Amino acid sequence: MAPRIGYLLPTRESVMEGHPAAAPLLALAERAETLGYDSVWVGDSLLARPRHEPITLLAGVAGRTKRVELGTAVLLPALRNPVVLAHQVATLDQVAEGRVILGVGIATDVPNIRDEFEAAGVPFEKRVGRMLEGLRLCRALWTGEPVDWQGRWTVKHGTLGPVPHRPGGPPIWIGGAAEASVERVGKHFDGWFPNGPDPARVADMWQRMQAVARENGRDPSAMTAATYLTIAIDDDAERATRRIDAFLESYYGQPAALMRKRQPSYGGPLEGARQWLADYAAVGVSHFVLRFAGDHERHLELLAGIGADLGR
Repeated sequence: MAPRIGYLLPTRESVMEGHPAAAPLLALAERAETLGYDSVWVGDSLLARPRHEPITLLAGVAGRTKRVELGTAVLLPALRNPVVLAHQVATLDQVAEGRVILGVGIATDVPNIRDEFEAAGVPFEKRVGRMLEGLRLCRALWTGEPVDWQGRWTVKHGTLGPVPHRPGGPPIWIGGAAEASVERVGKHFDGWFPNGPDPARVADMWQRMQAVARENGRDPSAMTAATYLTIAIDDDAERATRRIDAFLESYYGQPAALMRKRQPSYGGPLEGARQWLADYAAVGVSHFVLRFAGDHERHLELLAGIGADLGR
């Protein structure tokens, strides 16, 4: 079966470039659907990397598209009250008629993200527990049954309405490639959505996640291995590499060499990109989310249909 191919909208880049209008982003989402992409994604940050609020923007995308899945890459649930988040996501999934995928993460430990948590009144050191409990509470509320909850949050016989269009709520994929991800994905999540490991590490971790799922009475075939990758296509590989480096440095404010170690990136001819993605597909990745280092219209057209190539 051919892997599914998703496209990350350039919300961060639009704000950085001083062009925050939503209309061009919605047009890019429509274009991706027209070209046959399987999903459209939006990143998340409050203040550390300013950009459009993802759930609000995806509601706009939902109203302009009919087929593509709509995802967060990735949302930081710890920054949000889970009762409010459950309501927002349920409404978005109703607008999208069941097309939502909730990509989530715990956030990288860097100073500006710590500042972001402080600004939101959330203790950074407690973010993992807040995320895990908050998502359990979301899932409980998405059943539509009365919920009593006593923990970080208190719910007294609360009933959410509407519930998501998709029974039980959207699938939840967690990002990150730390060892703790093996247990978390295997026991609790519907998918794994890293942006760090090379194919060999993906293969190792994914196999262990599936083993944990089986040990916990879950069906590993119901889980998704996805990955988030950055691409610049150019027949001149050196020029493509320079473009990737400039993109990563402006986006993160850190040296490109450091970011390349953390996040896989490809710069070069189209055929090389096919092989690079095929290496991930060969170890079980079935959904790619592609972030383009600029020139989005051209990249959308160049990589349209690449999933079929990978499925051969």
